[in-house]
Amino acid sequence: MTAAGARAAAAAPGSDVARRMAAAIGGANVLTDPAELLVYEADGLTHGRARPAMVVLPGSTAEVVEVVSIARDAGVPLVPRGAGTGLSGGARPVDGCAVVALTRMRRILEADLANGWVRVEPGVINLDVTRAVSGAGLYYAPDPSSQGVCSIGGNVAENSGGAHCLKYGFTTNHVLAAKVVLSDGSVVDLGGPAPDAPGYDLLAALVGSEGMVGIVTEVTLRLLRKPETTRTFFATFPSTDEAGDAVSGIIAAGILPAAIEMMDRLAIEAAKAATGLDWPDVGAALLMDADGPRAEVEHVSARAIEIARAAGALEIRVPRDEAERQLMWKGRKCAFAAVGRISPNYLVEDGVIPRSEIARVLREISRLAGEARLRVANVFHAGDGNLHPLVLYDARNPGEEERAARLGGEILRLCIRSGGSITGEHGVGAEKAAYMAEQFGKDDLETMARVRCAFDPAALMNPGKVFPTPRLCGEKPGPQRPHPAEVAGLAERW
Repeated sequence: MTAAGARAAAAAPGSDVARRMAAAIGGANVLTDPAELLVYEADGLTHGRARPAMVVLPGSTAEVVEVVSIARDAGVPLVPRGAGTGLSGGARPVDGCAVVALTRMRRILEADLANGWVRVEPGVINLDVTRAVSGAGLYYAPDPSSQGVCSIGGNVAENSGGAHCLKYGFTTNHVLAAKVVLSDGSVVDLGGPAPDAPGYDLLAALVGSEGMVGIVTEVTLRLLRKPETTRTFFATFPSTDEAGDAVSGIIAAGILPAAIEMMDRLAIEAAKAATGLDWPDVGAALLMDADGPRAEVEHVSARAIEIARAAGALEIRVPRDEAERQLMWKGRKCAFAAVGRISPNYLVEDGVIPRSEIARVLREISRLAGEARLRVANVFHAGDGNLHPLVLYDARNPGEEERAARLGGEILRLCIRSGGSITGEHGVGAEKAAYMAEQFGKDDLETMARVRCAFDPAALMNPGKVFPTPRLCGEKPGPQRPHPAEVAGLAERW
């Protein structure tokens, strides 16, 4: 029997592992029925599905310890999972694994409003943190587009960002402490609620580790005071060239927007179809927030609007009230899902480029899309150059999905060539593992792998992710899907 077969047999329904898991956390919290496992075969990506041997739903740190100890004894790999909204295949199961779904752990444990922090379990929904403290004039800054459904544990794993990360930073800038269960079943506390906790900054290795360091069971988050005022404007442009110039001009003028987002014609079309917004049919649009003290915000907003007009803005809209402002942001935040209104299938990419390269890179993406005979909708965080090209295709047409995968790969390579990265906030996961060898050298990858192995020498946690081939620790390869039509031979070359 192969190693993968042995792991699958160990975790099969009715196996000793399944019985021990049920005894530890309750039979209702161990799923082995194929129909129940179906929803856990993928995260926010619907392609590259794989079925886990079981799904376990622990309800406390103590139960996570039991789950990890049982799995370690049996050699069963574990794939931690939050709300399943990830977009890189990070929560995709591997052969014979147990998915550890943390959705039952959704309590807000403690809030110290005077000192500006809150301690939560990993299953707490991002937006619910702000809802819990908004009465005290506080909020939690990281705001992924999926913040109404994504969980804090998943945000920590992926170092999630959002529209307002330009000014306020990513998840890593807002995590003060974490309780983590390691692969040997031990529980460690990293960081602390004080601004500068003593000791090594091990939180930096945890946040963004994509479930390979351990399973987070508690997180202490930094809270911010709500700004005195926020001003928003929506500007339209003939093309992404002018919109890109406006972004560069605004930042070059020393203005730090709370957020500045760009959408191209296809993304605008999709958002209009989903929301009924009366946005015009234009080549590109910017949506910008400025927040802070009222006098500063008024000055900054007026200056940014001047720069947008000088760059070629066709129209500037300023919302009349908070309801209209929220509707504008709804159009932006629904853009990913809205693309389903104009295409039966689409591939979400996530890369970073220097701001000064936005116009050129978008032109190149358009050229590549034309060569592939496909459409690409662009909606992204323009202020920090974090692109989200959405490659539209129809899987019913033979060969079209493969063309989309190849185009997605070429876009990632374009980001690397332009001085950027293959991911800004969606993680590497299984989707981009093969491209790591194009961005990093062998020594870099081995160093990263050694850090991972310092936390998880058994490579029990989320194997087969991030690294292009099994590295160190005796890791077994998982059924990763790094664009099969596109990257044959990449990992072997490395």
